[in-house]
Formats: sequence, C-alpha cells, structure tokens
Amino acid sequence: MTKLDKPLRRELDIDGKAYTLTVDPDGLKLTEKGRRNGVELRWAALAAGDEAPAAPASAQP
Repeated sequence: MTKLDKPLRRELDIDGKAYTLTVDPDGLKLTEKGRRNGVELRWAALAAGDEAPAAPASAQP
C-alpha cells in the first residue's frame, strides 16, 4: 500500500456543480470549486463512529 503523506485532490461533479475533494493525512475536505470553505471530516471522527461531519472549515479556528 502507498502511504498517504501529502494531499490528494480530485474534482467531482455533484448535481451539475464542480467540487474539489481533498484527501490528506488528517481527513477529507469537500469544497465547492473556486471556494476556500467546505466541509471537513477527520479520520479520527470517522474511526470513532461519529456520523456528522465537522463544522464547515469557515467555522474552525
């Protein structure tokens, strides 16, 4: 297996809108293309069974 040691970005089309999915060692982030703020889900939260994603990135310090 290849270790995830740097961000991996992919473009997605969801209902006709372009999004960027970033997978990095900390977790996942889904952002509308051209925007900075998005929804994050940390690996630790996912492994713990937390169902809700973290607050939008704009709300985090």
